[in-house]
Amino acid sequence: MYQVSVLAYDGVFASALAGVVDLLNLTGVTWNRIHGLPLDRQFKVQVVSRGGQPVRCNAGLRLAVDNAIERVDSSDLVLVPTIGNEITSVLKAEQDTLEWLRFLHAGGADLASNCTGAFLLAEAGLLDGRRATTHWGYSPLFRQRYPQVNLNERELITRDGNIFCAGGGTAWRDLTILLVERYCGADMARELAKAFVIDVRNDPQSIYAGLPAKTYHRDEQVQQVQSWLHEHYAEPTTLADLAQRVHLSPRQLQRRFIAALGEPPLQYLQRVRIEASRKMLERGATNLGTLAEQVGYQDVSSFSRLFKRHTGLSPSHYRQRFARVGALRD
Repeated sequence: MYQVSVLAYDGVFASALAGVVDLLNLTGVTWNRIHGLPLDRQFKVQVVSRGGQPVRCNAGLRLAVDNAIERVDSSDLVLVPTIGNEITSVLKAEQDTLEWLRFLHAGGADLASNCTGAFLLAEAGLLDGRRATTHWGYSPLFRQRYPQVNLNERELITRDGNIFCAGGGTAWRDLTILLVERYCGADMARELAKAFVIDVRNDPQSIYAGLPAKTYHRDEQVQQVQSWLHEHYAEPTTLADLAQRVHLSPRQLQRRFIAALGEPPLQYLQRVRIEASRKMLERGATNLGTLAEQVGYQDVSSFSRLFKRHTGLSPSHYRQRFARVGALRD
């Protein structure tokens, strides 16, 4: 059987940890039980922590573990679940864990993280120069801390060599199915997905992403421009107009916006408009011409292309996918 170590630590997201353990432990088991076949267990999974100590999950659940990381010197696969508590506090507390991650990776172990668990891999330097993803809402902080990582928060799952990263929330399910396929083949991965009623899709994470609420910068003039854009996104404007509002030259504003947010002002405006249009579509807006005008675009075709580039779905498909929630609620 393949040896799997699932890292536990104070502040870990309980469902992301337990869910991965369940799926791997029941690979070759649940499907076979349903169909009256001999069990064919594929993974030996252990939950590990520093010193083998119980951990306190993010919701207060106390969790016992199977082993201490200090006693684990090899593994086929190491999984790093979601950080559920304040990220920088967890990173500071888990500095000793980073050396263990580096040691096992150097020994040939595959590494996989879910959601904000990617921060632990990046903090260990294991994602330097590699493709990675994390929860879309924490991508600004991730970029600020780890500029050497090739982050693409649009992606639900990334693979670079033998390091895998999954995006936000329940992306651990898709990640686990992918890893089962890597180790056990496509047939067993499909059986696992069917047994647990997991709809494996290749949607980009961007269809769920909104504008992060936190900006992680202290440039007051950039914040003033951001506030104005959020209130007046439907109005026509230029870089020169925005710069004049905060008494900067267009070049100065452009440079400071990129330094603070990683993108120029007019590109940020596009994202504000797309976010506004998402909310309208989720509420069931059907007239794309009217919607486009309400968020500042006169040409429906241009708006539709831009919307799909940002979200991965056309406006009509996005409405079909997400307006259902509002309809059920109403």
